[in-house]
Amino acid sequence: MTADQHVHSDFSFDSKTPMETQVRRGIELGLDLMCFTEHVDYGVRRDRDDPLPTRELDGRPCYNADYPRYFAALDELRRRFGERITLRTGLEFGVQRHTIPQFNALFERYEKELDFVLLSVHQVDDLEFYPPEFQQGRTQDEYNLRYYEELLAVARGFDHYAVLAHLDVMRRYDPAGEYPFEKTRDVVAEILRTAIGKGKGMELNTASWRYGLRDIQPSRAVWRLYRDLGGELVTLGSDAHRPERLAGNFDEARAILRDELGFRYYCTFERMEPTFHAL
Repeated sequence: MTADQHVHSDFSFDSKTPMETQVRRGIELGLDLMCFTEHVDYGVRRDRDDPLPTRELDGRPCYNADYPRYFAALDELRRRFGERITLRTGLEFGVQRHTIPQFNALFERYEKELDFVLLSVHQVDDLEFYPPEFQQGRTQDEYNLRYYEELLAVARGFDHYAVLAHLDVMRRYDPAGEYPFEKTRDVVAEILRTAIGKGKGMELNTASWRYGLRDIQPSRAVWRLYRDLGGELVTLGSDAHRPERLAGNFDEARAILRDELGFRYYCTFERMEPTFHAL
């Protein structure tokens, strides 16, 4: 089983790739399963039926995923390609503590449609990490610790997700370079205890190779902590916004999880329930 469970298309504001292009590339690569995880970032982006204006990027409005059109398009691709690849329906929730009620309402509205939900924090206090609004005017200690405090608050207050996505995502956008893990270990441990206690998992996001990070994402130190705390639910995701990035570095990622970190299985999700597969 080879499954990429973090895939974007032009239903996400930051991708221009048609969903069919991603599906055709997945078939070329021999993937057994793909899960689309289109962006939702309440606080900085609005739904298309919201009468208030949304933020712009490069002069164009940036909305959350158009849910009815997204679900319908994916159903049509299942009809056309379902004998060649399994296509699952997901969303990537970019949650902040003050947007939890909006995400609760969204999940309850579309729960029957969803196989998988990634939990991310992409903004704090409605300030983006990229471009780096949030980091400006703060020290490296301040923006890193504030990010993890926000993630902990969200992990404690929000339940409608399957796995934590790119938990140490600030490593991608830290203008001062790699921040020492020991400075965040205690708060990361509490995030992981909270997630594990709720039956949630963690994603290995292979975009770390694309971003040129010095370690996988989350780092090996985070994965060892997750394992030692009893974490067992593992997923793999490329975070691909372009077809050439689908399933990127999956062989290396699986080898690290299995041979270095001691995990035996990873999971796919259907209707938010995990199925385990050998690494």
